[in-house]
Amino acid sequence: MVETRFNVGMTCEGCAGAVKRILGKMDGVEQVDTDVGGKTVVVQADPSVAPEEMLAKLKKWGDASGKSVELAQ
Repeated sequence: MVETRFNVGMTCEGCAGAVKRILGKMDGVEQVDTDVGGKTVVVQADPSVAPEEMLAKLKKWGDASGKSVELAQ
C-alpha cells in the first residue's frame, strides 16, 4: 500500500463523510482516514491508484462545496 496525504478544508463530520465516500468508491483505495480538526486526509491505496486521480475527485467535490483541496507535501 502507498500512503497519500491531502489537505482538505473540511469543517464538519459531514465533510469527512463525503471525502470518505468519494475516495472509498475508487478501485484500489483500501483505507481513508480523516482529521477534521487538522484538515487532513490520509489514504492507503494500491500503487496503481495515482494521487492525481484522487485529487481530481476531491477537487470536484471541493469546487462544488467551496472547500479547499490540495495534495500535501
